[in-house]
Amino acid sequence: MPLKQRIEADIKQAMLAKDKDGLRALRAIKALILLEETKEGASGELAAEDETKLLTKAVKQRRDSAEIYRTQNRPDLLEAELTEIAVIERYLPQQLTEEEVKARLREIIGRVGAKSPADLGKVMGAATKELAGLAEGKTISALAKTLLGE
Repeated sequence: MPLKQRIEADIKQAMLAKDKDGLRALRAIKALILLEETKEGASGELAAEDETKLLTKAVKQRRDSAEIYRTQNRPDLLEAELTEIAVIERYLPQQLTEEEVKARLREIIGRVGAKSPADLGKVMGAATKELAGLAEGKTISALAKTLLGE
């Protein structure tokens, strides 16, 4: 079932359950999908990888906002962001553990022939494509730097 249909069904469930926080997050996801589908040059339907990118970006934005709210001592706004993150993450693929990311990066490093930290660009190019939605870019970058520095 496409993401848009799953979101619409879950919106109905959240309305019936009177889950205001979940409903807010689901409506935000639906709005992102609709904007992406109707933007200029769009085909009207999102591919699975585009859906994953969209949700990953939404989670990252909310994490950034949550960090700001944490530093500004705004627990009310922080709570709302964390709730939305939890809802959005239900629609993302399961994230890889650090060890799994390291194993995949070792494989990529061997495949692209990277030998030193100077080859980080080659590794990151392949890794961000292969691990899109499975791990955060920040984590991939940090682990790749560590592995190339060994």
